[in-house]
Amino acid sequence: MDALYKTSLVASGLCAIALLVALIAGAGAAVAGPLAVGFFALLAVGVRVHPVLGDFTFTLAVFASVTLAMFYPGVLDTVGGFELTLLIVPLIQIIMFGMGASLSVEDFAGVMKMPKGVLVGLVCQFSIMPLVGLSLATVFGFSNEIAAGVVLIGSAPSGVASNVMAYIAGANLALSVTLTAVATLLAPVMTPFLMELLAGQFVPIDFVEMMWSIIEMVIVPVVLGLLFNRYFHGKAQWLDDIMPVISMTAITVIIAIITAAGRDDLLAIGALLVAAAIIHNAAGYVFGYWGCRLLGMDETDCRTISIEVGMQNGGLASGIAMEMGKVATVGLAPAVFGPWMNITGSGLANWWRRQMLEEEGETSGKEEVEDAGIEAASSTEVT
Repeated sequence: MDALYKTSLVASGLCAIALLVALIAGAGAAVAGPLAVGFFALLAVGVRVHPVLGDFTFTLAVFASVTLAMFYPGVLDTVGGFELTLLIVPLIQIIMFGMGASLSVEDFAGVMKMPKGVLVGLVCQFSIMPLVGLSLATVFGFSNEIAAGVVLIGSAPSGVASNVMAYIAGANLALSVTLTAVATLLAPVMTPFLMELLAGQFVPIDFVEMMWSIIEMVIVPVVLGLLFNRYFHGKAQWLDDIMPVISMTAITVIIAIITAAGRDDLLAIGALLVAAAIIHNAAGYVFGYWGCRLLGMDETDCRTISIEVGMQNGGLASGIAMEMGKVATVGLAPAVFGPWMNITGSGLANWWRRQMLEEEGETSGKEEVEDAGIEAASSTEVT
């Protein structure tokens, strides 16, 4: 296996060099396209076993799919007369089933054990992100449907990726899982409400229709996943092992399909949308963290809520855009914001993890010094 990863890294490096030469020589998409896709795909395989960079495997796979969609949108449009956009909702339902299968009823009971953290996290999640989204949509002057997409991604709950980042960061995983679970259950009401309130000026919003769409996409498969976990946990280990891979693959496919559908709009406003994604995501981390600090919460909980607020469920937002019939426009912001959130989430989680390990090392060192001092003093007293 190590040989495979090393070979992939070397091959990705060769693709990068060849791509650079091709761009300098003015080669067209016929040459640059395969090299760019190959670079990201091979790099995703190559970093898989690295202790730190391995966390970026999924993100690199997403970049490979997005690159494919940008160079060859027709490949992700229709296959044999079947429109691939029709796969978006079923794929989201699979992802939500996997999320439910990873939860238990006890996770929801966590609200009673840490009410302050859950309440603060939910208030931050459903206030900071939609309001920042609306502000950015207005300041950047996006067209109505693109602007609605920016508000939509801000109005979505956090996703499973935030739980993974909380685990990597050494944050409060129980709080993270509880927040994600409760925010997801509130999504059928909160997301349509926020969209009607904030994005209704951009596009028509049918509260009831959006609510039922979210229930079908999220609540039903999550409940089925919970039941599966309750009655079959451990009895189908192969499914438990493969669900995370299926979920990541599904998210990658969704982003690729949406990118291909909105390629022309993305080429026109791509830079602005990326800038909005960077600001929106950073605002979630900063306001989530410092809001908790001002309320006197401990460091671990502050980091947890920061990650929960900064990372939204891009898949759900994409599904809502699909149900609205505007996946190529309203769905663009989720497609752009999603990969960026995974990049920053991975980086922030690893940075906090290193800080935690350093602090533990310093504490351990101090304890050893103190213990040595006590032993020395005891020896002196004896003599």
